[in-house]
Amino acid sequence: MNDNLANIQKKAFFSAIIILFVLLVLTGIMTFFIPSGSYEYELIEGVRTIIPDSFHYTNEGNISFFRIFTAPFEVFAAEGSSILIAIILFLLIIGGSIKILNKIGVIEHMIFVIIKRFKDNKYLLLALITLIFMSIGALIGVFEEVVPLVPIMIVLSRKLGWDTKIGLGMSILAAGFGFSAAITNPFTIGVAQELANLPIFSGFLYRLVIFVIVYGVLITFLIINAKKVDKYPKFDDIEMTYHKPNRKSLIWTGICFSLMIISIVLSPFVTFLQDYNLILIAFYFLLAGIGAGLLSDLENKKALKIYLSGSLDMAPGVLLIMLATGVKHLITISGVMDTILFEVVSLMSNESSFVVIIGAFFFTLIANFFIGSGSAKAFIIIPILNPLLDLSNISRQLGVLAFQLGDGFSNMFYPTNAVLLVALGLSSFAYTKWFKWTLILQIIVILLSVLFLFVGLQIGY
Repeated sequence: MNDNLANIQKKAFFSAIIILFVLLVLTGIMTFFIPSGSYEYELIEGVRTIIPDSFHYTNEGNISFFRIFTAPFEVFAAEGSSILIAIILFLLIIGGSIKILNKIGVIEHMIFVIIKRFKDNKYLLLALITLIFMSIGALIGVFEEVVPLVPIMIVLSRKLGWDTKIGLGMSILAAGFGFSAAITNPFTIGVAQELANLPIFSGFLYRLVIFVIVYGVLITFLIINAKKVDKYPKFDDIEMTYHKPNRKSLIWTGICFSLMIISIVLSPFVTFLQDYNLILIAFYFLLAGIGAGLLSDLENKKALKIYLSGSLDMAPGVLLIMLATGVKHLITISGVMDTILFEVVSLMSNESSFVVIIGAFFFTLIANFFIGSGSAKAFIIIPILNPLLDLSNISRQLGVLAFQLGDGFSNMFYPTNAVLLVALGLSSFAYTKWFKWTLILQIIVILLSVLFLFVGLQIGY
């Protein structure tokens, strides 16, 4: 059984490596055919913001061919490398902590308590958990912060008779969809509306309707898939294999997790937490894992050994993140991203309102492949879209909606998204399987996004 699991994990890892390496090479080749260009930028409240009508071609994009292969290592010295290092440390810390908490039975206890409460209404539980994860993404912009909860949701899913897919679906997939079908997400809607000179979080009623529709689509998708694999486990069987862990370990873990949840909820309102929330979450997990291990019956040396083993289990995920970040790095150093932006805007300048707003959506969708951060994309795209929207008699509110819809859903589909790679790595789930499973869902939300924008145009949103 363990040998089969190891083979599955190796297959998942190598398939992801091949996909990302091919993308890296294709991106590098693309930079030789697209001329480099650049917009001028200005600092607005300490953030580099693009200046419309300042585009010019440059000769800075002639990168050497060998840099295609060094890009995954260059990212550690590139701009924004501190974020990359933080994500890698986050992954290693989470891996070690989760392994200790699993070993001493804390996670199993959490799952047992939930199952005991909802043993006769597990589909209601699925709907509630999905709604909670979608809501925190939609309301306060929580996305990567839910990654540590993914292994717990996967264990819960299996205990309820489902599989890994459903655990991923009701956690990271739900948070990602909520992040895109957002109502008051400060990191996409808040930033984009500020750049578009709109009242913060204005137009939320239409976004609320969109959220409800997307939730309906997602939960229907999950329930259909859950019923396909449902094994209907008996609660008595689960109870027989359950052993309550050390009480001190439970209390300590509960305190650490409570502090983590408080910091996540407060992060949109406290600047300090926005800047350091990922570090704080990793710190809480570090405290939970090491503290619970020391308070349990494990010997100190054994607890440390288990922790280091869990961290090393995450090493393949680090390599995947390096490759994914390397794709973005090639686009940045070659200077072709601004050229693509300029050409797209030029093509749309004389088109109908519908073509312009749909073009804005699809351009954001494509840009999201290379630039994962929603707020970073907003500072690049929104200032360019503003004059184009004005000339096309399209409200900037609808432009923000096009940006929002184009930014988020594909986070849960693109292999260049570090959060998705980390979540799949924690669950040992192959990207190729994820691609096949979520493809139809992605097609549905793209079609829905076009419909939402068309309706928005008709009602003067």
